[in-house]
Amino acid sequence: MAKVDQLLDGDFMRKLEQLSLVSRKIFAGRMKGERRSKKRGFSVEFADYRDYSHGDDLRFIDWNAYGRLDRLFIKLFMEEEDLHVHLLIDTSLSMGFGAPSKLEYAKKVAAALAYIALSGLDRVGVYGLTENGFLDFPLTRGKKTMWKMLDFVVNLPCSGGTSLLTSCKRFAVRHPGKGVLVVLSDFLDKEGYEQALKYFLYEKMDVFVLQILAEEEVHPTYVGDLKLVDSEDSDVAEVSITASLVKNYEKNLRAYCGTLKEFCTRHGFNYLFAPTSIPFDQLVLNYLRSAGLFK
Repeated sequence: MAKVDQLLDGDFMRKLEQLSLVSRKIFAGRMKGERRSKKRGFSVEFADYRDYSHGDDLRFIDWNAYGRLDRLFIKLFMEEEDLHVHLLIDTSLSMGFGAPSKLEYAKKVAAALAYIALSGLDRVGVYGLTENGFLDFPLTRGKKTMWKMLDFVVNLPCSGGTSLLTSCKRFAVRHPGKGVLVVLSDFLDKEGYEQALKYFLYEKMDVFVLQILAEEEVHPTYVGDLKLVDSEDSDVAEVSITASLVKNYEKNLRAYCGTLKEFCTRHGFNYLFAPTSIPFDQLVLNYLRSAGLFK
């Protein structure tokens, strides 16, 4: 299992601190955070500092801190609305496939998103989806909780079968309301994904679906007579792999991914195909940024 500091290195974390999660909706939370509110009223209770970024309001620079440290910091006040961010990671055995494994890749992406959210004073929860429900690190706020959250992510076990229907239903029941929800999975569930994802239609959430597949699944290099064993239910299939069979497989995989994308688009979800061949830092800084998850 990777060490905590292998999920995010220092240089990458500094890049993430310049980003903030966004949403198409207005979110009201019990505790105010760094998000502009449309409600009447004003509070000037100090909350925290963050590094100055180009374009920030100069009125909120802490000049005393600049005089002591020769660095620009922005003072954050509890005058803006709180954003809840839920990160759902599929931990089924199929996610253990690949080099790097799909689960390892998903953990790194989730860790990066959690760091962005915690740096922006948003509330973040991480959930490991299992065949019987989910393991959870409940909603928390503040960078002081980051290392405990990363430790939870690192130690999520890869085990059991896939049941998106069960885990997503139980999550939706326990976490009604608003927020940003990111689902990281290969979506290779024999029960399908449609009913599972539909549970999020009844909540006022911005849903981002990241379909993570290993490079070996996208472009298989296997040849000859093989016995294939399902890692989750031990189903066995004996096949003779030829160039023609590989071509048909790739065609069917593209169709499957296209159907998932179409389903997400039709229901107002954001879909992103995320093969592990894309370096995860590029996925976060380029692809997810382009998808509108943060700015």
